[in-house]
Amino acid sequence: MFDHIDSLEDLNKHIPLKDKLVSAHQAIQKSLPFIARIAIAIYDSETRILKTFIHSSGDDNPLEHYQASLDEAPSLKNILDKGLPRVINNMLTFNESSKEHAQRIGRTGYAASYTMPIFNDGDFLGFVFFNSFETDVFNEMTLSHVDIFGHMISLMIINELSNIQTLSAALKTTGKITHLRDPETGSHLDRMSRYSRLIASALADKYNLKDDYIEHIFMFSPLHDIGKIGIPDGILMKPDKLDQNEMEIMKTHAIKGRAIIDEILNNFGLEGIDYVNILRNIAEFHHESVNGTGYPSGISGDGIPLEARIVAVADVFDALTSRRPYKDAWTNETAFETLKQLAGERLDQDCVNALIENIDEVENIQQYFKENYFG
Repeated sequence: MFDHIDSLEDLNKHIPLKDKLVSAHQAIQKSLPFIARIAIAIYDSETRILKTFIHSSGDDNPLEHYQASLDEAPSLKNILDKGLPRVINNMLTFNESSKEHAQRIGRTGYAASYTMPIFNDGDFLGFVFFNSFETDVFNEMTLSHVDIFGHMISLMIINELSNIQTLSAALKTTGKITHLRDPETGSHLDRMSRYSRLIASALADKYNLKDDYIEHIFMFSPLHDIGKIGIPDGILMKPDKLDQNEMEIMKTHAIKGRAIIDEILNNFGLEGIDYVNILRNIAEFHHESVNGTGYPSGISGDGIPLEARIVAVADVFDALTSRRPYKDAWTNETAFETLKQLAGERLDQDCVNALIENIDEVENIQQYFKENYFG
């Protein structure tokens, strides 16, 4: 009676989303062995950028650390416009494409593909890609099976992203309920989260960072200062320099942030979110210094989690280049010089270099997320 083994039992386990995707891939290969790769790309609706996220093909990933504007990928944009999946049974038709993503896929040798858009209540979230090294494999019979797996995988992605949105909303709502508000603007969070992703992407090869790790840094970095909701208004909103006692109280926001996150994760049953320790580390350690003089723990160098080192550089750079009640915005050149001076002392050298060496992308982020000082 109990001899049957559920081929998808891993989906019930508390394991990373990528491991669940690999398990689903193994299950589908039992009936459709020609499916060589399943990959997910997710969409940033604010910038219309499509970004690689997770895949099931081990080291065989032609689009690692890749992103592109959906407007520059007309074949994918057409899928979204129609709201329907796309079948390509012979990839030779794409061999002459000038688009980098198509060229990379072509060089890998994939001969056929099936692409399904991911929607959640009508909102576009990304794509699921099924690739094969064989041509003419996606017939109607095959597609009836692939569709089931495609929607199942889509629900896995939707669940993960929805959990993160729930966590973020809960943390933000907590701040509003207590009437304690950080004076940082939404534009600051938009910029620094994208600087964080830019730095992480630039360091991907050196630190062997995967796309899903990078994307979670992007998603979690705006919550770095959530502990400030526990700091009194008189200190948090003070326009002048804090005195020593006030500064010590302000420093407690790092520990408060970690505690708030742990409590909300427990209360909302969200401990199973992938890479949730990235969020904890960002909140608690983004004010640590590589020379050991930071807070709250005084850890140094590589003892500071990489995600916290990344967010620290992104946060400092945007603070320097943004206008505040007590200062004008610095130029990028002046801010970069300051980052260089802080590198190796307060800030991580690799993270500083990663930002400075990508000035064009930095300027694109600044142009897209300009500060609105009038509401």
